[in-house]
Amino acid sequence: MDCTVLPMMIVVSLGICQPASSQATNSVYILQSTTIPSAPHPRVKRGWIWNELIVEEEDPILRVIGTLKSDSDNGDFRIKYVLSGEGAGDVFQIDEYTGEISSMKTVDREEKASYILQAQAIDRLTDQPVEPESEFIIKVKDINDNAPYFQNEPYVSSIPEMCPMGTTVVRVTATDADDPLSGNNAKLIYSILQGEPYFSVEPKTGVIVTSWPNMDREAREKYLVVVQVKDMMGLNGGYSATTTVTITLSDVNDNGPTFQHNLYTFTLAESAAPGTTVGRILADDGDIGVNARMNYSLEDLEESSTFRIQTDPVTQEGVILLAKPLDYETKRRFVIAVEAINDHLDTRFLSAYEFSDRTTVKILVEDVDEPPVFSAAVYEWKVPENAVVATQVGSVSARDTDTANNPIKYSIAKGSDMRNLLRIDPNNGTVTVAKPLDRETADWHNFTIAAMETRAGYLSSSVEVFVRVLDVNDNAPQLSRNYHPIICEGTQAGEVIQMMSATDPDDPMGGHHFYFSMVQEKNTNPNFTIRDNQDNTAGILARRSSFSRKDRTQYVLPVVVTDSGSPAMSSTSTLTISVCACQPAGHCPSGGVEAFALSMGLNLQSLMGLLVCLATLAGEKEGCLGGIVGNVV
Repeated sequence: MDCTVLPMMIVVSLGICQPASSQATNSVYILQSTTIPSAPHPRVKRGWIWNELIVEEEDPILRVIGTLKSDSDNGDFRIKYVLSGEGAGDVFQIDEYTGEISSMKTVDREEKASYILQAQAIDRLTDQPVEPESEFIIKVKDINDNAPYFQNEPYVSSIPEMCPMGTTVVRVTATDADDPLSGNNAKLIYSILQGEPYFSVEPKTGVIVTSWPNMDREAREKYLVVVQVKDMMGLNGGYSATTTVTITLSDVNDNGPTFQHNLYTFTLAESAAPGTTVGRILADDGDIGVNARMNYSLEDLEESSTFRIQTDPVTQEGVILLAKPLDYETKRRFVIAVEAINDHLDTRFLSAYEFSDRTTVKILVEDVDEPPVFSAAVYEWKVPENAVVATQVGSVSARDTDTANNPIKYSIAKGSDMRNLLRIDPNNGTVTVAKPLDRETADWHNFTIAAMETRAGYLSSSVEVFVRVLDVNDNAPQLSRNYHPIICEGTQAGEVIQMMSATDPDDPMGGHHFYFSMVQEKNTNPNFTIRDNQDNTAGILARRSSFSRKDRTQYVLPVVVTDSGSPAMSSTSTLTISVCACQPAGHCPSGGVEAFALSMGLNLQSLMGLLVCLATLAGEKEGCLGGIVGNVV
């Protein structure tokens, strides 16, 4: 064998010569080194020699793992070998005379895969290094001392039912702490221990796929698949681990609704109120969730509007409800066709018509003894207020709708004030006037009439009656208030001295229309006249000028007010008109006081004295009043 000669390097081997780059276990590694310069002229380069250093992990035997040697060592033990770096003196030690390196404790590659150390060769005589410090590596050789383990546990996955073979379910992943580059220690193989023939696993990737066609959720919803992983490529002597994958089949709409019976029968009392639940029916659907949702409908009914159906969102039952009142005497049985259909149709699995089903529902009406029924829900009558006693106001009618058809007795409800004003015939329900009515006292009357069966259960019912009292012109109009008109001394003929209006408690259809006039006299009133404004108001006008208190302080004027009724009614009111010395703005300062004094024959000074006397003491009043009375006389 040829030996490779490296320039400036000395090669020392134990009978073997290989290139420096060789990775064989017995290779000899030559590290180039230089001497430490101690003189102007450099030393000849020398070098380190050692085999590749490898320690096997978990080796319980402490042993020599290799030797470091300087090519300057001639075997006289003059050179001292020193070790430093990772694990020196703890994990590894060196024989300072021979350069042998020994392990001192077991090592674990998974904790540390290699150690970097430094070696020195020192001349014992000079205590100077004969080689420069060099770095070398001790590798820890891997053994299969770790079992694989699964990550990301627990594994849970879901796939749709009826999915095709080969559908990917989930990937399980295991790791091994051993060296993946050293033999087969960390090379993993996956296999199925439980779950066949429905599922299989790809040996190298850990991908689980379906291996059974058309798996049905309704037959089985959950699978527990046990997957095993082995190192050493599955060979004997390796380690293994298992994991369980929970696989659930999710639902698809591959089932339509199905009624379990062709006929459902329910009974319902005829007295049931609209909205009452008649019964519930259910079309079974093997699916769940949105795939089980369905709508119910009523079809081909003889009385389709009497009932309705709706879906209970929780139970998916069809709830049949009463929509209209029942009458046993009219119809005693109903036959209904009901259809149930899925909300969501998936024609990948079924044809469209397979997502629905039909059944028949029979509803029997039970007879109930019912109270009398009035011919109207409410009665409203009109009667004039001048109707005489015994005048008919109206009539009610009720009948027993049961087959017994019991006779009915009528009455006005107890406690009603109308029992004094109206009377009802208990046999035929005719209502008449029992006492004169007055619209001005009450224009509407409402009361309750009861109808009671005279046999069997004596059931009763009632109805509201409203009576409107119509107006009759039976009230005369009156002036709106007590007017006290005044006329100023300077008033000119034609001036309005008072405006008037009228009221009437009657309420004619076209509204009120009042007419104002003076009492008919043989001679025309020379002082005043009344002008009717044709809007239910009138004004009093002066017919002359130069009214004076000296001539006369008061005038009386009868005023006639007539309504437009048929026959018309009227009233006469007498107004007292006082003469006043008015201010420029038309204000009468003394007002009625001065007029009162003049009417009593007093002058203004005497009247004022009278008022002052009323404010004095009781003893003084007597003398004061005596003087005033003397002035009046």
